[in-house]
Amino acid sequence: MKRRQFLAGAGAALLASPAIASNVWQRHLITMAQPMSSGQIHVDTGSRFLYLTLGGQQALRYGVSVGAAGRQFTGKAVIARKAVKPSWVPTRNMIRMEPAVYGPFASGLPGGHPSNPLGAAALYLHRGGRDTLYRIHGTQQPDRIGQSFSSGCIRLANADMLDLYARVSVGTVVRAA
Repeated sequence: MKRRQFLAGAGAALLASPAIASNVWQRHLITMAQPMSSGQIHVDTGSRFLYLTLGGQQALRYGVSVGAAGRQFTGKAVIARKAVKPSWVPTRNMIRMEPAVYGPFASGLPGGHPSNPLGAAALYLHRGGRDTLYRIHGTQQPDRIGQSFSSGCIRLANADMLDLYARVSVGTVVRAA
């Protein structure tokens, strides 16, 4: 199935799903318009949802926040590494762009630190065997889910990130549009 067909089906499922009554950004099991093979992640950065296909017409939909850099990530990647309570070091570009924000953390933060932006877990995305520097990770700011927020990457509430983490493995395909 082509990416556009997936997104069209996801949009139709979103509008038709009775499960979204309370909080649209919470994790929900949805029915897709067309069958999808299981075990793939699809990120719709524009609508701020991540979908984990379960096979047939079923998928789990997670609300996400997407930073400016995350909106630039498109195409296909694979999960090359998984980490629970990952340590974090800002990229050189982050420090260059916002030295007052990221400079104090140039040497990094240990996993589990309350200021660590990677939250409870992280999935590291690679393309062509190289690190893209994009991550799917938890957040210490769950109130920002559904917003365009952060320097980049795709953020899920920590509980949703741990759920997704348990369901995927290294080698899982991630598609973003």
